[in-house]
Amino acid sequence: MRYVLGGQTAGRSVPVGATVDGYPPIADHGLIGDGGTAALVGTDGTIRWLCLPRFDGPALFAALLDAERGGQWLLRPAGLREVAQHYLPGTAVLATDLHADAGVVRVIDAMIVDGPLDSGRESGTGELVRLVTVVHGEVDLRIGLTGRQGTARLHTTGPVDGLTGASRGPLQVDGRTALDATIRLRAGDRLGLVLRWGAGPTRLQTVDDVVDALERTTAAWREWSDRLDFHGPRAELVRRSAITLKLCDHHASGALVAAPTSSLPEAIGGERNWDYRFTWVRDAAYTVYALRRIGMVAESDAFLSWVLRACVRDGQPRVLYTLDGTPPAPERIDPELAGYRRSAPVRWGNAAADQIQHDVYGEILDCAYQWARAGNQIDDLRWASLTTLGEAAELNWRTPDHGIWEIREAGRPFTYSVAMCQVAVDRLARLAGMRGRAAEAGRWRRLAETIRGALLAEAWDPAAGHLTEHLGQPGTVDAGLLALPLRRVIEASDPRMVATVEAVHHRLGAGGDLLYRYLPDESPDGLAGHEGAFLLCSFWWVDNLVLSGRRERAEELFDRLCDRANHVGLLPEQIDPGTGAFLGNFPQAFSHIGLISSAVNLARARGGEPERTPR
Repeated sequence: MRYVLGGQTAGRSVPVGATVDGYPPIADHGLIGDGGTAALVGTDGTIRWLCLPRFDGPALFAALLDAERGGQWLLRPAGLREVAQHYLPGTAVLATDLHADAGVVRVIDAMIVDGPLDSGRESGTGELVRLVTVVHGEVDLRIGLTGRQGTARLHTTGPVDGLTGASRGPLQVDGRTALDATIRLRAGDRLGLVLRWGAGPTRLQTVDDVVDALERTTAAWREWSDRLDFHGPRAELVRRSAITLKLCDHHASGALVAAPTSSLPEAIGGERNWDYRFTWVRDAAYTVYALRRIGMVAESDAFLSWVLRACVRDGQPRVLYTLDGTPPAPERIDPELAGYRRSAPVRWGNAAADQIQHDVYGEILDCAYQWARAGNQIDDLRWASLTTLGEAAELNWRTPDHGIWEIREAGRPFTYSVAMCQVAVDRLARLAGMRGRAAEAGRWRRLAETIRGALLAEAWDPAAGHLTEHLGQPGTVDAGLLALPLRRVIEASDPRMVATVEAVHHRLGAGGDLLYRYLPDESPDGLAGHEGAFLLCSFWWVDNLVLSGRRERAEELFDRLCDRANHVGLLPEQIDPGTGAFLGNFPQAFSHIGLISSAVNLARARGGEPERTPR
């Protein structure tokens, strides 16, 4: 990795981003991680988010949720005026160039990994390293490190004699100001900073040790990313999305967090702020399908195994789980943190874990079907558990629930939930056929047709000429309807679905390529205020256009969505339609899954990408 020591810059430099209310834009960050946890590194060299020792642990740095009290790790040369940031190609190693009045400082940030990035093993060593190199000139570099919760140890290597408090031995970092000092560095000087939370002392005792660790980490990421197999539209962004998903992958268990952050707001100043550092069963089938289509078979299989283990452990599937496959702690509000741009409250935990959401039956059985189609065997014990899920879908498909959007008021008969109950029994019929259980396959197939028929009859609004958000309640639409063709409930080319897509665009369009997932004024969710446009829904829109033969329009929409990625290719959960600003937790795994899936669908429509996972 000669780039670490070379004279290149990290790309085109831009002026230091303006802050609002003391906070930088959410988009002005890159993500680093090691398969255990992850950190957000600002374009100005400041780390504002890191939970230890795992994604769902206490936040050591949470300045994104409180600029004054949240804790951060600042590296800032005096007279900073321009910045540039990018990833080393094919890796999660981040390069940031800080252009100051008197010189240029390059910071290479990474979490160190040891060996292959395989699911089923811990890849990380429990260390975040920052290699500081003065490219030219002479700079006074301020190093400020303030922790909030949790503990770690800071080790420094290089010319640290002028760095008060850090020149001898490790420095404890916890809920206080651990370090605030300035050091003068000259062209060619290198400073190695190692934050360690793993057991035992660090092996990185010199700057050369830090460089070697970065080289090993870079090689591991490139060895992994070279396995990716995609040659369609926006291939580099698809690759970056795959790496981002790998950064959200808990390597030891195979679980995938929805996002590595908590409580970044869906509207500035609003209360729609949630903790996404968990694994949603709903994400599983989409994720597994998308990952397999670009060659991430090991991650797909590991996630499938994790989901099936978690969901059959106590016989009752839940909406979401911790990384260990257990229920999360109760949701609580943090009174100490002000929230991003004072968007309170800050929440830890997620009360959606206790909701009734009937789509989980279909999500799990779709996963099981993909598992079996990939050549894996479903034993009798697992078959019994899957049959129980099918029976639950049979029993509950007409029972109101909280739906895919997890409303926080009384349940309703959501069309998407009914559709996923249909998926549950359809996939069970297919699995029964694969196992030679013809009688059972016939029973489940007939039930699937019954549910599908009821859905298409009762969700249809004859006056409006499209499907609606609820059974038997004409009028409103939600973007969950766009998922029906993706789950094989109805063909995308069916005139009823084509009309529904147009209705969703007309009613939920937020301008250009953006869609709201629903309108709270028309479809109450128990919360005050509004939210941004939901990116995943726009990718579903692309998929519907592709699958219904409208490729040219789909490609135009896809390109516009891809252009919304930030400077290093990351996507949020939501977009502010008025400003284009990122909203919600970041980066959002579901947005990147949507990008991958749409790219593969477009590639197949062009005739350039084979289908790897029949459904």
